[in-house]
Amino acid sequence: MRKFGIVILGVILVAGCRVNIDKNKHKNVFLTRHVDPLIGTGGHGHTYPGATVPFGMVQLSPDNGISSWDWCSGYHYSDSIVAGFSHLHLSGTGIGDLADILLMPINKKIELTTKATSRDSLSYKSTYSHKNETSKPGYYQVYLNDSKINVELTASQRTAFHKYTFKDKDLQSVIIDLGFAINWDKATKTEITIENETTISGYRYSTGWAKNQKVYFVAQFSKPISKWGLVADEKNVAGINASGEKTIAQLFFDNKNSNELLAKVALSSVSVANAKDNLDAGGFNFEKVKSEAQKNWNHSLFTIEVETTVDSLKTIFYTALYHAQLAPVTYSDKNGQFRREDDTILTAKDYTAYSTLSLWDTFRAENPLLTLLAPDRVSDIINSMLAYYETKKILPVWTLYANETNTMTGYHAIPVIVNAYKNGIKGFDAEKAFEAMKNTMMQNERGLDLYKKYGFIPYNLLDESVTITLEYAYDDWCVAQMAKALGKEDDYNYFLKRSKAYEFLFDAKSGFMRGKAADGKTWNPSFDPKHSNHREHTDYTEGNAWQHSWFVPHDVNAFIKLHGGDQKFSQKLEQLFTESSEITGNNVSADISGLIGQYAHGNEPSHHIAYMFNHANQPWRTQYWVRHILDTQYNTTPNGLSGNEDCGQMSAWYIFSSMGLYPMNPASGEYEIGSPIFEKTTIKLPEGKSFTIEAENVSAKNFYIQSATLNGVEFNKTTITHQQLLQGGTLHFVMGSEPNKNWGLTK
Repeated sequence: MRKFGIVILGVILVAGCRVNIDKNKHKNVFLTRHVDPLIGTGGHGHTYPGATVPFGMVQLSPDNGISSWDWCSGYHYSDSIVAGFSHLHLSGTGIGDLADILLMPINKKIELTTKATSRDSLSYKSTYSHKNETSKPGYYQVYLNDSKINVELTASQRTAFHKYTFKDKDLQSVIIDLGFAINWDKATKTEITIENETTISGYRYSTGWAKNQKVYFVAQFSKPISKWGLVADEKNVAGINASGEKTIAQLFFDNKNSNELLAKVALSSVSVANAKDNLDAGGFNFEKVKSEAQKNWNHSLFTIEVETTVDSLKTIFYTALYHAQLAPVTYSDKNGQFRREDDTILTAKDYTAYSTLSLWDTFRAENPLLTLLAPDRVSDIINSMLAYYETKKILPVWTLYANETNTMTGYHAIPVIVNAYKNGIKGFDAEKAFEAMKNTMMQNERGLDLYKKYGFIPYNLLDESVTITLEYAYDDWCVAQMAKALGKEDDYNYFLKRSKAYEFLFDAKSGFMRGKAADGKTWNPSFDPKHSNHREHTDYTEGNAWQHSWFVPHDVNAFIKLHGGDQKFSQKLEQLFTESSEITGNNVSADISGLIGQYAHGNEPSHHIAYMFNHANQPWRTQYWVRHILDTQYNTTPNGLSGNEDCGQMSAWYIFSSMGLYPMNPASGEYEIGSPIFEKTTIKLPEGKSFTIEAENVSAKNFYIQSATLNGVEFNKTTITHQQLLQGGTLHFVMGSEPNKNWGLTK
């Protein structure tokens, strides 16, 4: 069935998608055919396979109905039961929320008053087979075995489209379950109203990861509703309206004229009226919307074009490029309005507000990537963060549906802002941004009071003290860089001094960052560099000393000196990759995955580490290990990601690294040189420019850089700036099977 779907998709794209690149004397290229959204839906990838558009407001996707870590997106490839299709989903996160406004077609009348205590008690669920399932950018299809209904889904920016095909003469019905929830989410107040013969509306308030989530919706159907049943809190309700903690409806439609039933659904954080305004006008031309969604994706994927004879590499790359443009998500309505967690309604003027800001993950590579892929959206994301800042006068940590979840460590909105400013992104108030950065790092929440008092966070006063200290030190460095750029010398000196906080925690004897007591002298005596205790009674966040002792991306040369110089540093770094992969402890973090030695590619703290060899005069080791990670941690199966996708970060690492670049210090405006995997990569830039990376002789064995030129001039550096990329041109590498230990030496 999936092969058949690919053929159909190809026909649709050839007929309906015209990417005009004749000016560049290229043939039309349909890159969506290389994308497989099922990659990452298995293992710990936590991605969803459903229909959305780049950075779209709605993510229409199937929900298996399981509350478990590997079902955080609502779906896991190992499953074979579907509970329905909801309209909001998270891509690759480690905490389950959303799955709001669930619809499910069915061909029989069911008892709505039965309390659902688990998936097993859902009377509208159905089995399905991956043989009868298709997932492509902007389109999802699955056949429901129990009810013999074919479901197709697509989407525009703010409207979701459903198409249900029933068997001849079957009862045609749709369930709307606003009480449905997975994982941490719980409905607190819901309402369904039958507005007229083709329209229903309502809202769903819930608490979970986002403590104050309010979703308003409107749904229109292509046929009149012939009758309905409404239930609130397990009790039948007469009339056209049901409200309560949990509401559910069953709608019935005439089956005489057509086997097809179509629906379109729009959402809003503000009101039903805004949801109606967000709803796409016109009829139910499903194929047209599907075609437009695929055109939209093809346009977004075409920002980077890679050339290789290995098809699987194209699939991995363009699926990564797809995943990197699922989040952040559009949050403001057509009229610009959006709700903050304090229930104030703001209007985004001259920008689009975004939410789902997984900043602990995405500041590392995803946000820097967006300055290349979608620079017009970056200032909107920053303006969104500044709007959220006004709620509590603190920049966001992890924003979901405009709620601050305070999930993870550090304040990494700060490097996102600095990176954008350094990379020339305009459209936000730099002075206001600096005020927000400075105020955030000067307040006293989340351990900053201890950090300011002691110069580091003592392990005996706060859990995860090492990770938090290292990340605050980096955030301080970022504030200092912004202060310097804006001519604020006193602030620059103050925050630059604080950015040395990592020095307090480096134990020269062991070579690790370790927890230190408030006396500034005593190390945490309970120390095992391989020990992990997930999120409690530990000095490290979702990891151990091996994985967290390298987070000094802003001061690498000084960090190397702490180790005793290039040779000792390189030996320790090499040991990270060659040490046994044993993780000790009784509560090991599940996030420690994708292990190569003690290097854990499945979690973000490891992502910059392989590039640190560049600064220790061994760039060939960076080239070796980067290529090894590319080859072993990504593939084309549902288990193709070694850890949580985390809103694009896992994919952004692959995108950058496969091109031969990586923002090791993501606020520096520079990229480290690694090992390009493609014969040719072309990055499309503003003003019709392009930057090309060529890798002559590259192959599975030829991954070492022998020599390089930039625009025909010898290039012997292991970094290149974002501004150099923006100028356009060609970076040409000659690759070989043995390292050239004279290329790229920095000292």
